[in-house]
Amino acid sequence: MPKSMTGYGKSRIESDTFTQVWEVRAVNSRFLDLKWRLPLFLRPSEAALERVVREAVARGRVEIHLEFTPTRVDMWKASFNTGLAGAMLDELAAFAAHKGVPFAPDISRMIGISHLWQEEAVDPDPELFAKLASGLRQALVDFNDARAREGRNLADDLLTRLGRLKDWQAAIEAGAPAVVAERTEQLVARITALLEKVGVEPTQDRLLQETAILADKLDVSEEMTRLSGHLARLEGLLRQGGEIGKKLDFLIQEAFREINTCGNKAQNLDISRLVVDFKAELEKCREQVQNIE
Repeated sequence: MPKSMTGYGKSRIESDTFTQVWEVRAVNSRFLDLKWRLPLFLRPSEAALERVVREAVARGRVEIHLEFTPTRVDMWKASFNTGLAGAMLDELAAFAAHKGVPFAPDISRMIGISHLWQEEAVDPDPELFAKLASGLRQALVDFNDARAREGRNLADDLLTRLGRLKDWQAAIEAGAPAVVAERTEQLVARITALLEKVGVEPTQDRLLQETAILADKLDVSEEMTRLSGHLARLEGLLRQGGEIGKKLDFLIQEAFREINTCGNKAQNLDISRLVVDFKAELEKCREQVQNIE
């Protein structure tokens, strides 16, 4: 079965030195678009982590977040922006002097000014990176399980809709010959009446020529054959699974082309209604296919 492009996965791994919590969520997209929310120390490793993601995901706009909490103090470094802090104090001292009020700054309050501090973790060694990559893979497994469940639901829904489309296609194909016969009789009667009105005897050859032209204009057998093939291929892909989203989208476009041609040729109210129902259901299929990888 295919996979949905939307899903959510999570992993949490605790060790003696740190806790890592990965979250992966995605929505549909034409290509693979990764958005990272990582600690600063891990950002140089984005390319290596992207290779891990590409092992499990082919398409979608994927947001990946890592919450990394070390339990060892030596894994973190904190730096204080002394230049900015000094400038802030100088400005406050000048303001106080201008207003003629005493100024006695409480340095400890600067601990709570977040933009004066920058926290940095020690550059990850290969062992730490391997553990983080393993945590990401576990989140991706959970993520793909969710996508697979959603994909099965999408496939079941699409297969049900394809069943209705096949029924309507069969009804259109069965009703088309009667439309041709009815329109042919009307044409023969009209030509005969016009010629008799002016005193001309209608010839069989002329009638056959006109009816053949009309029958060719109304004939939808080729469109029905191609449409039937597209529907069968859609069903086969859905049962096959894999990365089929783009193929499904292309086949639905081709099915629209064929049913539009049938609608243009059909000069019958009943068939026109079937064509409208077919197109409405096919549009719902196209909306669902946008979520398949």
